[in-house]
Amino acid sequence: MKKTMMAFSALLLAAPVFAATTHATDETVAAAHERANTAQEKLHEAQNQGEELKLKSQHAAEDKSDSVSSKVSEGSQKAWHKTKEGTEKGWNATKEGAEKGWNKTKEGAATLEKKVTE
Repeated sequence: MKKTMMAFSALLLAAPVFAATTHATDETVAAAHERANTAQEKLHEAQNQGEELKLKSQHAAEDKSDSVSSKVSEGSQKAWHKTKEGTEKGWNATKEGAEKGWNKTKEGAATLEKKVTE
């Protein structure tokens, strides 16, 4: 019984340390997400630019670079890339928001558990 009480007391004393570690980790994860999103955006911008240049060069090779159809297809390709990028940014924000919400829920549950045990 004494060993159980001592172990439980040690666990309660260590809880704030775990909470502080979790908080720092959450901030680190958020910063990592931001850097990953930036890198992903730059990668996709480069890929999209490459595809757009490829289409333009194809039109130039076919001597259609000034035609209406080539201008329309190049414009629609640009619009499609912008749409994909916007959707991706929205999806990343949604995932990160859900993760933050889940972390807050876990913190709230830990706080509530601590209050109940006291």
